[in-house]
Parts: sequence; C-alpha cells; structure tokens
Amino acid sequence: MHGSRWRARPLLIGLLTAAVAVATASAAAPATAAPPGKPRVVINDPAQYVNPFVGTEPGGPDFGTGGGAGNTFPGADAPFGMVQWSPDTVTYQHGGYSYGDNRIRGFSLTHLSGAGCGDFGNIPFLPMLGSTPVGYNTFSHANEAASPGAYAVTFDNGLKAELAATQRSGIARFTYPAGQTASLLIDAGKAFNAASGSVTISGNTISGYSDSGGFCGAGNRYRVYFSASFDHPFSTTGVLAQGKLDTSRKSVQGGAPGVAPVEPKTAQTQPPPGSTPKVTQHPETTALASGAQAFVSFDTSSGPSVTGRVGLSFVSIANAASNASTEQSGQSFDAVRTAGRASWNDLLGRIAVGGGTADQLGVLYSGLYHSLLHPNVFSDVNGQYIGFDNQVHNAASGHAQYANFSGWDVYRSQVQLIALIAPQQAADIAQTTLNQAAQGGYADRWTVANGGTGVMVGDPLPIIAASIYAFGGTGFDAAGALSHAVSGSHDGRQRPGYQQYDSLGYLPPGTGGTWGPTATTLEYTSADFAVAQLANRLGDTATYQSYLHRAQNWRDLVYSGGGYLQPRNADKSWPGFSPTQTDSYVEGDAVQYTWMVPYNYRGLFDAMGGNASVVPRLDTFFTKLNDGPNSQYAFLGNEPTLEAPWAYDYAGAAYRAQDVVRRVVTDLFKPVAGGLAGNDDLGEMSSWVVWGSLGLYPEAPGRAELALASPRFPSISINRGGATITINAPGASDTNRYVQGLNVNGQATTKPWLTEDFVKAGGTLDYSLGSTANTSWGTAAADAPPSFDVGPNPPRTGPVTGLASKCVDVSNSGTTNGTKIQLWTCNSSGAQSWTVSGDGTLRALGKCVDANHSGTANGTLLQLWDCNGTGAQQWWPQAGGAIVNPESGRCVDVPNSNSTDGTQLQLYDCNGTGAQTWKTP
Repeated sequence: MHGSRWRARPLLIGLLTAAVAVATASAAAPATAAPPGKPRVVINDPAQYVNPFVGTEPGGPDFGTGGGAGNTFPGADAPFGMVQWSPDTVTYQHGGYSYGDNRIRGFSLTHLSGAGCGDFGNIPFLPMLGSTPVGYNTFSHANEAASPGAYAVTFDNGLKAELAATQRSGIARFTYPAGQTASLLIDAGKAFNAASGSVTISGNTISGYSDSGGFCGAGNRYRVYFSASFDHPFSTTGVLAQGKLDTSRKSVQGGAPGVAPVEPKTAQTQPPPGSTPKVTQHPETTALASGAQAFVSFDTSSGPSVTGRVGLSFVSIANAASNASTEQSGQSFDAVRTAGRASWNDLLGRIAVGGGTADQLGVLYSGLYHSLLHPNVFSDVNGQYIGFDNQVHNAASGHAQYANFSGWDVYRSQVQLIALIAPQQAADIAQTTLNQAAQGGYADRWTVANGGTGVMVGDPLPIIAASIYAFGGTGFDAAGALSHAVSGSHDGRQRPGYQQYDSLGYLPPGTGGTWGPTATTLEYTSADFAVAQLANRLGDTATYQSYLHRAQNWRDLVYSGGGYLQPRNADKSWPGFSPTQTDSYVEGDAVQYTWMVPYNYRGLFDAMGGNASVVPRLDTFFTKLNDGPNSQYAFLGNEPTLEAPWAYDYAGAAYRAQDVVRRVVTDLFKPVAGGLAGNDDLGEMSSWVVWGSLGLYPEAPGRAELALASPRFPSISINRGGATITINAPGASDTNRYVQGLNVNGQATTKPWLTEDFVKAGGTLDYSLGSTANTSWGTAAADAPPSFDVGPNPPRTGPVTGLASKCVDVSNSGTTNGTKIQLWTCNSSGAQSWTVSGDGTLRALGKCVDANHSGTANGTLLQLWDCNGTGAQQWWPQAGGAIVNPESGRCVDVPNSNSTDGTQLQLYDCNGTGAQTWKTP
C-alpha cells in the first residue's frame, strides 16, 4: 500500500472542511490596506495555506542520513505544544505517519517532527467498532483532513475521529456509526522505541504513564503521564496484557518492544569509514504487543459522538489532569479547535504576504508552520517541570521551560526565525538551554524531554542562546548562559576532544569520542564565534577576544594551495585526502564542509584564491542541489551546506545568490506530502524555505545581520512585536528573481545585506526586480556583508623592529613568491613598511609573510607569498614582544641571534630572547 496507490495531493488536501473554515473565520485577522500602487498585504487566515501532510512521504533520495522523507506528522498541536496528537500508520516512518499506508494503528500523544531517528509515539488511542480489540483501521485520504491545530479522518468502517489540541492537552470527538459497539483502546506501554507503562481505569477516566527513550540508540529515558476523561459512561471495561482481554481488571502494567529502526548518530556507534550507509527501513508494526492497554466500550444511547479530553505532563498524573482542565475550561470540541486555529493564525500572521500563487503560499506557510512545532513547552500550567537532574523545578511565573532540541540542525536558521517573530518565546527557549546545562552539568547537543542523547556533533546550544539574544530575545540570564558556554567548551561531555582542539586548534583523525573530527572542528569554531558575540554584547572583552581568536581555528585545516578544509594529523602533517571523502566529516564531505565558515567568508575566500576562484567553484557546486553526502555538488536535503547559497553575496556575485536560492526554493520544496527533500529536523529545513521565500538569511551564528537574495512575493510584512520589516517588490515572481535596485528606508543601496540595527528597529525595503540578472549590483568589495576576523583594531602600518634595532625587510624589495624575509638596517623603504592586519596577517608590498611550504618545524624559513588565508600566514604579536605563528606554536626568530644584514628569519621554539623580541606598529 505504498507509492502508487496513494498519490500526493495538492495543497487543499490538508484543509479542513468548509464548516471548520467558517468556524474559524471570525478569528482571522482582516486584510490590511496598502498604499496606492503597492500590493495588498494579505494576512487573513494564513492557516488556510498550511498543509500539515508536507513531509509525510519521501520527496528525495534516501542517502542513509534518516531517509528521503521529511518525517513529519499531520496531527493536532498548538504552537510549541507539549501535545502532538497525531495518527500513526502500521508502516513506520520517523514521525509516525507514512503517507503511502492506509492503516492507522492509533493516535499517539507525542511526536518529533522531522527527526532522523525515532522517539516518542507514546500512548496511542485507537477508536474501533466491536467488543474485540483490533490492530488498526483502514481509511482513504479522500476522507482525511488536517490543518493547524486539528486533524480528522473517517475510517472505512464509518467511524469518524476528530482531534484538536491546546498547549498541554488534546480533545477528541469520536463519532460511531449507529448500531455498532463503540470502543476505544489506549496503550500506555507502547511507543516508537521500547517502552513500558501503566494504565488505570476509574469512573469515566483512564490515566497512567509511559516510559521510553533510546533516541538514535542513545540511553536517554523519560516518563510521560496522561489523564483522559470522557463525556460518555463506559459500558464495559477491561485491560489487555500481551493481547489477552481481562474484563475483571482495571489496572495493568507492561511494555512492548520498539518499532523504530535504530539509526545511530553518535561517535561511538558510527559504521567504519567507507562502509555502505544504512538505508532507512519502514517496518510493519502492530498495536497488540503491549502489556499495558485499557479497552473500554461506551454507552452511546445519548448520542453517537464521544468527547474525550486528555492532559499530558512529564511530572505527574495530577498535573496532566490539571493541564487539561485549566486549558480547556470545559469548552466544546469546536471551541477548542477554533481557539487552536486562532493561536496558529496569530503566529503565522506575523509574516504576512501579498500576491503569490497558491503553491507559493503553501510552501511559505507550511514551512512556517513546521518551523514552529519545536521546541516544545515542557512545564505544566503550574510551572512545574522535570529537570535534567530528574528533580521537579518551577519555571518563573509567566515563562515556560522547553524541551526537544535538535541542536546540530536548528542552530542554523530555525531559532533565528522564532526569535524574529516570537522573541518572548525565544527568550524562554534560550533560558531553557541554560537550565539544561545547569541541571545536567553540561549542554548536550541533541536533547529529548529531560535528557541528553549525545547525538550528532558540535556545541550548538550556546549558538542557540547567542543567536536568540542577537535577534532581540534578551529576556533570559545571558550572563549565566555565557558562563556555562565557556565552562562547557572545556568539558569533554559537551565538547568531546576539547583537549586536542584547545592545544592544536583542531581535532585530528582518530580523536577519541568524536565523529567526523574535521566537521566537528568547524562546529566548534562556529560555537566559539557565537560565544564571542554574546560576550561582546555583555561587555566581556577578554572572553570576546579569546573566543574570536579561537573561531579562526578553521585556518589550521587549510592546506596551502589545496583549497579545502581538510583533515590534519596531530603532528601537523596532512593525511591522504580526497575532496569527496566522507571520513572525518559528518553527513557530508570536504567539498560541502569547506563552505562552513559563514562568519568569515572573506578570510575563507582569500584562502581559496579570492572571489575569482570562489564564484566558479560555487557555480559548479550548485550544478546539482541535492546530490547526497559523497559528492562534488550540494547536499541541500541536509544541513551542512544550508548557508552556502548565500555565500555569493560575500564574493561579489549577489545575482548568483538570487538565482540559486530561488532554484532551491522551487525545486526542493513543494506544498504536497512529498514536498521535502530530506528530514525536516524539528523545523530546520522548513525554516530555511521561509527565509528563502523572504529573500533573507541569518548567515553568521550569534549575529543578526541578514544576507539578501530576493523576495518571492510582491509584498511582505514581518511583525516583530513593536518593529515591522516591510518589503515591497512589485512584480516579484519566480521569473522576476533578480535585483535591479534596492532602497533601504528610502536610500538607494548596493549592499546585499541588512544591518543588525535594521533588523532590530524595522524598516522598509523597496525592490526593483527583473527577469535578467543585474551583474553589477552588489559587486564592490565594500558591498559585501561583514566578515569577522581576529582583532578588533583597524590595520596598523609601520616598521617591525627587533635585534640590534634592525628591521624586518623584504629582500631587494622583491615581490616574487618566495622572496626571503630578512633582518636589515632600517631605511624607511616600502620593503620595511608592514601592515599588521586584523585578519592575523603581516603584509608588505601587497603580499604576506609566509612559512615556507606551510612548515612548522624549527628552522622553517620565512618568505613573501601571495596572501592565501592559511595558518602559515598567521602572525600574532604578544605582550612580551614575541610574534607567534599559532599554526606551529613557534616564534619569529633571528637564527643564532645573527644581526648581520640579510639574515633570513625563521620559526623557532619560543624562548623570550632578544632574537625573538619585536616591536610592531
């Protein structure tokens, strides 16, 4: 029942019935009027454009990184809701729902949207007909509908199930055919992974708990409680233990094996280099294996529709019941559903657009919807939540604790999108990262419920906090977050291999406890950059300077003349290398990871030979957009190259960014079930298409500048809560994708980026767009977005003096590569006029001081060479007068303290002698 039987349908498949639309129309905001000549901004019921089925069917190849589907779910939830009440099909797919299957085995209360591994799927409810439990009901997609906050299906047997949700609770309406026994099975002992649980029937209430965990094969565990009450009395009750119905009992405990395939994503569980990637499996599952099931039948003599209310809590059954009663307040099913849609319209409407086709609107708002499903509120209505120390804590009044952080994914653009339109919620999310670190002792990179998993690599939670702060979500303990980020950077649980990183500047192959050490190095440098930015905003200059320098450790991976960021041995030598090797990388290769220095593209591009070399490489790279992790081309169905399309802005080719970004938006994202080319990763990929549709992107971690492409819609309004960004682009379309001109707040500009101040205060962008590229717009070096390198000071120029008061000199004022750097009597010539640059280089005559052949040994001679951004050209003046090359850890030295004119300088162990004491400009 896969593939051909159930084809992906257009956008409107995901919409609820006309009755629902009528019921919610009163909650929708009216369309706003526009100035004369400007397209109207439409903000009326944006929920109508959302298709929750997007991502439930494979939309791209399975490259062994979690499957080719988005792994989303179509069920009922509120923005950032604790409850995700959604159907689970017999054929398993991460997310619980496989669009190609017509068998639903239950509606479970917890789900992850888009993860590459399985977890949750707790406590499925399965309404059914008859007095004997069954494993599933069949259905047709023609009788199924979903929209933000609601889901409905009529099974082939005539039974109708409707679901809606509040933040911490769900409400169901099960309508049973006349003359049939109306029954319900609730399974507390089953989840997507191995689980156990307990269920108790009392009066018209069924309650209990479910224990599970094991995300990606990790050891995380959690317990979730539920309490469900019904408006019809039970006519019969019983429990099932291993499939056997016992009507004499009202309580049972038991468990079941998991149904999700284990796809390990930690350093300890990776297959050997060169092995075939594991292809995601979609096993058949059953609903009858658990030993903790309640089975009841209803007395429907008063009416065929049974309403059930269920609360969820990770603290207690009592809190679960309170969550439901407090948030639903006895409202009818229709009232809860209407309120849920209104809550979604409030957030979705903060990005309001005018114009565009139904498909374009479907991509935008389906993407925005999926971007706002996670992280999830984790604290109860009374503020209680279970912490990473397994103790009960209380969230501050008016605030919430959150859970479920796909850190390696969402730090790139999802949390920035949340902070853009919901800064208060974003601030609570940032506070949560601090709370997790404080309670657990360190910040884990991929967390589920109240536990870490160690899945993926890097140190993303400090980036999340720093980025939220940059985008205006400042209502959290930022100083505490900075303190934990700094201490965590020297904690092997948070940063495996930190000792090698701290001493060498990178992780060599074979570093214990790490997966993909070269990729992990780049993750650590991005984290260091974000830590530096947060420190700078808080006035901590010392930490800012230290971590900004650490952020440049990517230079240690540049092999001179190689043009890639590649593995490096602990002894500073270079192992054998292929640009498309995946060994030492994570779900990608060197071709793809080389672009992962988004905060210092200028330095990276100089190391690659300058813009003239970079732009053709980018052009080749984007020949294919989603070619998998072992390719010379892009892999935009996954995270590591998400920043790369915008790199053109930094290379003087903004028109190429406008083209590539639009190609990605149109080719890889569709408003249909198979509309995602890879895992949605808790909203990260969806957030990218939102940014891409707006023509904006937060390129640098921990910063709020936005790189520009072009808007997909003629009119866009982004409401930031007190600040509004207005984008006018008459005639915008997928054909008219090229910027001909741009005014920012009425002033013409050729800069393809927006400042942090603009993003904070809001303003107006007026575009002129066309169907042909303007190859001169945004091309000047001064137009490029900022790159951040070491040193806050501007370049300083003058002589460098040392032993015998002589000067560092370029032999014979030569400019040929390889010209020796020597000691010479000072003469004020250009050969002795040195610029100490903010990027760590020492320059004269248009070239850089260079360690011969990237040597690091004692006696390596210094020469003049084309500036290339490598570690062989890094020279850091120290307070005592030494000039250190961090690549080698050695100092600029006069051999044998020989002050004779013409003595060529070298690298040598730092020793504090006069031969290594220099005065720089």
